[in-house]
Amino acid sequence: MLIQILKTMRPRQWTKNLMVFIPFAFTLREYWLPFSPEMWTFLREATLAFVLFCILSGVIYLINDLVDIDKDRLHPKKRFRPLASGALSKSAALVAIIVLLLVALPASFALGFWFGIIATIYFVLMLSYSYILKHIVILDVFTLAAGLVLRALGGAAAIHVPASPWLYVCTALLALFIGFAKRRHELLLLEDNATNHRLILKEYTPEVLDQMIAVTTASFVMAYSLYTFSAKNLPPNNAMMLTIPFALFVVFRLLYLVHIKGEGGSPEEMLLRDKWLLGAILLWGISIVAILYAFGRG
Repeated sequence: MLIQILKTMRPRQWTKNLMVFIPFAFTLREYWLPFSPEMWTFLREATLAFVLFCILSGVIYLINDLVDIDKDRLHPKKRFRPLASGALSKSAALVAIIVLLLVALPASFALGFWFGIIATIYFVLMLSYSYILKHIVILDVFTLAAGLVLRALGGAAAIHVPASPWLYVCTALLALFIGFAKRRHELLLLEDNATNHRLILKEYTPEVLDQMIAVTTASFVMAYSLYTFSAKNLPPNNAMMLTIPFALFVVFRLLYLVHIKGEGGSPEEMLLRDKWLLGAILLWGISIVAILYAFGRG
């Protein structure tokens, strides 16, 4: 039963919770030196934030599968999920939800008051999505994007550092792209059964979603490029502009996977399965950290 609960909590999707480490990486310039006590304290707090978001997002997936159990049974892939297939009972899922919440929410406030507030907002927002917001066109994707932004904000709150406004903008735009790509994949995969699985899909067409994807990707590239030479907390020599090619490659690779390979339904699987995408993201992250440390003192 524990294995089925864990499967329903979608460990592969926990890669999204790595967003909490972004503020930690950007503290290199002002807040800590390598191997200093501050570094290990921040790393511990960021890791705890990651674990707590994994639990909370896992609870949301449990709730989603309970709500969508009948619709998931119509989906070619989701019908094999533990709840939809009957491998996990509804009562066991409910018990798991209660126990996990009794652990995660108090622990969130123990990590920090503002982190607890953000974690609670995240949970309430995602719960609202499961019952209400996922039925409202465009707002459904905005809600999913807000979930990623709240993860990044939670990472900043956990280590008690201010988050850059650029973090909100870039994270939100990239998250919107992921959300619209997911809707596009669902629409094309399910075809005539799309609205039976997710009623909101009748409000979208592939053409409209392609336009939304184009707008969000172009906006992300522009916002990230502006960030690299205008953000106040970056090295004054504009060295962060050297990371723009990595951002471009990641965006173009994502567009290639969505439009040519027909992927996008599961961003975490794309990340883990596509070595070019994973490699580019890793190199992007390494280059950011290297620049912040090498030029952090101006």
